[in-house]
Amino acid sequence: MKKKNRKTLIAMAIVCFAFVSSVNAQSRDREQKEPPTYAELLEKMDENEDGKLEESELKGPLKEHFSEIDSNEDGYISEKEFENAPKPKGKRPQRD
Repeated sequence: MKKKNRKTLIAMAIVCFAFVSSVNAQSRDREQKEPPTYAELLEKMDENEDGKLEESELKGPLKEHFSEIDSNEDGYISEKEFENAPKPKGKRPQRD
């Protein structure tokens, strides 16, 4: 009888450990990531490597709001325009 209880206890401990590990992994995935810097965007999106971000190279919110961000209407998003761009709105998780 003691062997059965010991096996049950070990099995329950393994299940609890797996559950806690899963919950911790999910909470790390939900952490707010820092937005990319202009230099990081250039590295990832500047396909023709001219040091400028034009609309055809962009995707996501930058492409969707290109005309709002390109304040001088020269067809490119400069670092200054990027820094002055409106920030995305939405609910952000509260941090403790």
